[in-house]
Amino acid sequence: MKSILIALAVVMFTLSSCMTTATTTGTYLEETGKPYTYAKGRQFWLSFGLIPLSKTDVPTPSDGNCEVISKFTLGDFLINGVTLGLVSSRTIIVKDKK
Repeated sequence: MKSILIALAVVMFTLSSCMTTATTTGTYLEETGKPYTYAKGRQFWLSFGLIPLSKTDVPTPSDGNCEVISKFTLGDFLINGVTLGLVSSRTIIVKDKK
């Protein structure tokens, strides 16, 4: 049982890396300062990601300069695994610079 859990953890961390998308808007890359998490949200899907269950509106900075990251986290993996893929989720993170 222990070897199965270790193998599952290794597969989860090696295969989920391609499920991260980062998009910058405005002059975020040119700005100086330390990045911080401005807002977080989670999008839920039904039936293996085919039908959205909710529309998540994550707030963004008023100047529009930010980085939006959509990724598959450990919590998302657990939700997907416990429901056998019937319900899945993605974590959305908005970063800004101070």
